[in-house]
Amino acid sequence: MKENNSTRCNVLFLGNVVTMDADETVIKDGAVAVCGDMIAAVGPAAQISRQYSPDETITLPKAVIMPGLVNVHTHAAMACMRGLADDLPLMTWLQEHIFPVEGRLKGGMVYDASLLSMVEMIKSGTTSFCDMYLFADDVARAADRSGMRSWIGEVLYDFPSPNYGEPAAGLVYVEDLAQRYRNHPLIHITMDPHAVYTCSPDLLIALKEKAVAHDCPFVIHLSENDDEVRTVIKRYGKTPVYHLEDLGLLDGRVIADHCVMLTEEEIALFAARGVKVAHCPESNMKLASGVAPIPEMIAAGVTVGLGTDGSASNNNVDMFAEMDMAAKLHKVHRLDSTVMTAGQALHLATMGGAAVLGADREIGSLEPGKKADIIVLDFDKPHLTPMYNVASHLVYAAKGSDVVHSMINGKIVMRNRYLTELDETEIMEKVNVMTRTLKEGS
Repeated sequence: MKENNSTRCNVLFLGNVVTMDADETVIKDGAVAVCGDMIAAVGPAAQISRQYSPDETITLPKAVIMPGLVNVHTHAAMACMRGLADDLPLMTWLQEHIFPVEGRLKGGMVYDASLLSMVEMIKSGTTSFCDMYLFADDVARAADRSGMRSWIGEVLYDFPSPNYGEPAAGLVYVEDLAQRYRNHPLIHITMDPHAVYTCSPDLLIALKEKAVAHDCPFVIHLSENDDEVRTVIKRYGKTPVYHLEDLGLLDGRVIADHCVMLTEEEIALFAARGVKVAHCPESNMKLASGVAPIPEMIAAGVTVGLGTDGSASNNNVDMFAEMDMAAKLHKVHRLDSTVMTAGQALHLATMGGAAVLGADREIGSLEPGKKADIIVLDFDKPHLTPMYNVASHLVYAAKGSDVVHSMINGKIVMRNRYLTELDETEIMEKVNVMTRTLKEGS
């Protein structure tokens, strides 16, 4: 019988608990108690059930309960460009196909397309994401509606943007954005120069000053492929990494996206400066950018998280697929099956991503006192039977579609695969209508 002095809680999750704590504890027949927006207790089901009286109990015969996945680099609104331009080199893809389409975007389009990506993320187990794109205020509105935890920034370039116009207006825009969302419980604003080759030193410095002033991340595409590195060396006489270093911009608030073309010296510099890295293996493979030296970065002490990039270059935002690809890519690239384990890939998508975003004290693991960002997978499936090692299954066998419940900040946003905050049919219909306009160029 339940003790009379048991504590009330909102939700009690019962199943096999993958905590992702420092000891990578897995609790068979475990429980997670949620009170408000926080995790109150994690432990054996028999013990936690005696201590807490829940308003609701969520369980499955073969449930796996784990932290929500953290996508550290995406462009949510690029869901509207999924499959628009495939099988092309990065610069051709970007300059001849993506930039022209982006020039026709409007805020309402970005809002609808971002919602579509958020539907996909929630339904595949992502609870937090870091987005850099155009019309960031519309991305933030979509995130607010979806209930997702997010880091959102407006990308700035030296050339005019279809959103704010000239770069000077962009600086005003991001300042207003930071002020407007500074107290939001789930939305965090970032400062986002597009890349070294599209931003002048003055623009890079101005955005870094704003990142310092607002105590927020500074997010930039960096050393994504060989063409970028050669272009920057020709222009500035140094690599993109050393260009930022010589401008005095490299430090612990920098989130460097991709980082495919790093030297040993640059990896050591990242470790010394505390620079954090977003690894996007599927996008890098599809655009033939190369293979980022992630095992070397991890060995050097660089903080690394996992990102999908946008659906125009992936073509999905499924972090389970990204984990699988990350683990296998580095094995085949180095002809070493031990170089990236399932446990390491799982860490990249949870605690690694949380650390990249500076949120590892709040999210990324299931521990008392952390925010209740929790997903539940149904392991009662042919492709997940038998189960010898849960981390192996999560990386090599599980799919985003195996996620059946999702909670963000203590609120259930998906129950039994049904989204509680979003109408996915309506969102898909709106994007289908909108993309016909984009394709026609009208």
